[in-house]
Amino acid sequence: MLETLISSKTRLKLILKFFLNNSTTAYLRGLEEEFGESSNAIRVELNKFEEAGLLNSEAEGNKKLYKANTKHPFYKDLHNILLKYTGLDQIIDNVISRLGDLDKVYLVGKLSRGIESPIIDLLFVGDIDRDYLVKLINKAEPLIHKKIKYVVFSQEEFKELKKEILPKENYLLWTKK
Repeated sequence: MLETLISSKTRLKLILKFFLNNSTTAYLRGLEEEFGESSNAIRVELNKFEEAGLLNSEAEGNKKLYKANTKHPFYKDLHNILLKYTGLDQIIDNVISRLGDLDKVYLVGKLSRGIESPIIDLLFVGDIDRDYLVKLINKAEPLIHKKIKYVVFSQEEFKELKKEILPKENYLLWTKK
């Protein structure tokens, strides 16, 4: 659907990259390798986003590091659109909100890095009914047209292994209020 509204593939990749996970940062050369596109096409789009105030940048040596401007009035709207686009809104509504004693849910894997993927990788923390989780995931996958991979840790296991199991590139998708 977004491909219809945003005809530039580079622009769509950048929106997904920076506005799904607000902690994502990237350099031009890294984006060039990741997207497999010319640095000029990416630079043009980055400049447009920066001029519009949607991206912030800072110099690190001779490189420019880009990051989403979470204070921009459109940030939350773009983020919510991407949750719908990726199917994460359906996962929150149909899976996460129905589980028992859940503490946190992290998005990990390619999608957490803003890379389109047919697989959604989730890390659940809490004491949940795993059989019920399987049923909910089996119902959610056809709705979002993606496969869901997951791992479940108790709160104790997570505290003990957090540094080892939680990838650097992750996004806290949901937390107990």
